[in-house]
Amino acid sequence: MNICIYGAGAIGTIFAVRLAQCGANISVIARNDSFQAIAEKGVGLDQPDTPRIFAEVAVATSLADLPEQDMIIIAVKQPAIAEIARLIAPHISASTQIVLAMNGVPWWFLDNLEGAPDDTILRTLDPDGNLRQLLPTSQIIGAVIHMSSFVAEPGVACLRAGNKIILGRPGRKIDMPLEACASLCKQAGFEVETSAFIQKDIWFKLWGNMTMNPISALTRTTTDRILDDKLVHQFVCDIMTEAKDIGAQLGIEIDTTPQERNKLTRKLGAMRTSMLQDIEAGRTLEVDALLGGVSEIADKLGYQAHHISILYGLTRLLADAQQPH
Repeated sequence: MNICIYGAGAIGTIFAVRLAQCGANISVIARNDSFQAIAEKGVGLDQPDTPRIFAEVAVATSLADLPEQDMIIIAVKQPAIAEIARLIAPHISASTQIVLAMNGVPWWFLDNLEGAPDDTILRTLDPDGNLRQLLPTSQIIGAVIHMSSFVAEPGVACLRAGNKIILGRPGRKIDMPLEACASLCKQAGFEVETSAFIQKDIWFKLWGNMTMNPISALTRTTTDRILDDKLVHQFVCDIMTEAKDIGAQLGIEIDTTPQERNKLTRKLGAMRTSMLQDIEAGRTLEVDALLGGVSEIADKLGYQAHHISILYGLTRLLADAQQPH
């Protein structure tokens, strides 16, 4: 099986190492230092209590340089997807499976979703409204990643905790390509769950990320301090309550409270979220995937999400200030 990993960040590298060890023909699309490092020594992985391992893979800067791929795993941040979709669309066939290992609300989130508004295009995520033409929803496999990882050095990922992947189709169906993808990931050593309602799994993970990530970036602090501050914790709960209400209108029921969910987060200690790491490193922030899409869905449903709007506006200003002008 030919599998292309688009993106040589931590998650993409973990997929590349493990799938290559299963015998799949792995190619990685990478740039700059990552390209050079992978070309010289392959992709590497550090795991708890395990020596660093490397796997040999092909590396390229474009999908056009590779043979036809059976599967493409896209592991990038949301702001990059529009350009990537344009580049890869000419090189995928009707049978190519497209696994999206990305955070937050995807552009196809409202597709095949009971309770969705008539207008399913999320312009914050798909400004030109053409992503479905470039990457058809019928070929999408959504992936919810429950792993804590980072890039140790170019071409090498470090997995700190977690090993779970949830895979599912937008249309609440479990078909043979989805089952084959899940089986392959299990062989690669991941804990895999196949979901018949992937939008619910996406929304539940987002329920925590949409507060902890942006607030940590705005305040430059860790999740324990956010939740230990009574005023900020209440703001977090207000946002989560709004998101829970929005989900319920879409048929996505969450059967726990914000306070109960936050207790679990607090047990994880002083976490430095991915957005906090991005702001410190001067990288582009995933504002629309975590907040913009939710805010737009609320508008489409006629729901007044005041607290979400406040956090979205503040984080959007932060992201704009992060960009070179």
